[in-house]
Amino acid sequence: MTTGTWLADVGATPARARQWWVLTTRLIVPSVKTGEVLTSILAPATFTAGFYIPLKTVMTFAGTGFSSYAQFMMPLVVLQAAAFTAISAAFRSATDSVAGLNRRFGSMPVGRLVPAAARMSGNVFRLALSLCSAIACGYVIGFRFYLDAAHTVGFLLLSMLIGTALTLGADVIGTVSRSPEAVTQALVLPPLIFGMLSAGLAPAHQFPAWVQPFVRNQPVSQFVLALRALAGDTLGNAGTATWSLMGPSLAWTAAILVLCIPLTVRLSSGRA
Repeated sequence: MTTGTWLADVGATPARARQWWVLTTRLIVPSVKTGEVLTSILAPATFTAGFYIPLKTVMTFAGTGFSSYAQFMMPLVVLQAAAFTAISAAFRSATDSVAGLNRRFGSMPVGRLVPAAARMSGNVFRLALSLCSAIACGYVIGFRFYLDAAHTVGFLLLSMLIGTALTLGADVIGTVSRSPEAVTQALVLPPLIFGMLSAGLAPAHQFPAWVQPFVRNQPVSQFVLALRALAGDTLGNAGTATWSLMGPSLAWTAAILVLCIPLTVRLSSGRA
């Protein structure tokens, strides 16, 4: 890179930052004014009620090894909230593609990664609201952080990291699909299937023997186990946040990011 090119890139950085801010504001402000963000707050409440109320008595009788079913179940609610945000992200990116917004940006002096970065900023904003709502709902039904501040921060950071990875993957899928309705319908089923067939609602050993290997090793179960270890429990059955326990969830998250980041760059370069 020549000195002139480097100076041009440095000079363009403030302009790129302003472009990112304008596009991010374009996504966030209208959603706040119209009340769209309320879905990010109300969806976790729906998941909490939908899982907790029907299953609390049954799972208390069956046993989970935890002090309460709320403590056992809440990591799955957090993950479902993240998945809901991801579906919204796919719908938004597909809508931009259908409207030709990406091509329009391609004909303007806008940084190639700025539109994608702005979409992700709006997605992370909604993700943060959704996770805060999920944790607040958890506190209402009895969920608590029983370990020190470092573990609590770890729970929050891992939740955000997983949610960001899922959202980035959904943004890529939406950009490629270019059909908001189709991509939304296609992405509704995977969170439900992986959520129901996971260790999030019941211990793996309570599933039929033939499906237990899948239940134990699929990514949602690994995410749930890691979050439970970071939240803790008074009975001491939540596990310990060791590398052997946290490794699979971090590996799944890293794999999603490693796959989707280059795809995002490529799609942004082509302004699909």
